[in-house]
Amino acid sequence: MAALLPSSGLFCPFPAAAQDADGARLFQQRCATCHSLEAGQNKLGPHLSGVIGRTAGNIEGAAYSDAMRSSGITWDGQSLDTFLTAPGRMVRGTRMTVAIPNATQRAAIIQYLEGQSAD
Repeated sequence: MAALLPSSGLFCPFPAAAQDADGARLFQQRCATCHSLEAGQNKLGPHLSGVIGRTAGNIEGAAYSDAMRSSGITWDGQSLDTFLTAPGRMVRGTRMTVAIPNATQRAAIIQYLEGQSAD
């Protein structure tokens, strides 16, 4: 009988580097059409550089809904998780229509965003 060792991957199924790569890949697939990671480069949605700790609806030049501008949300991991689960349920009237129902994918994207800082 073989012993279960932490290095076997049973306790951490994906190394941190793999999780980061997965978050980057998911961001590109699910978010990058509408959002940039470069400060000052808004697309259909606002740039997401430095989104953690930022007040929603305050990026100059971004086309926010009135609902998002007046939401009072300060983005953190929990608020992003709730928003990405069902944007219109959290902020009625938001222009964001893309939801990410898969919790594992949301977590990877949020972890990736946490590593992106405003320059």
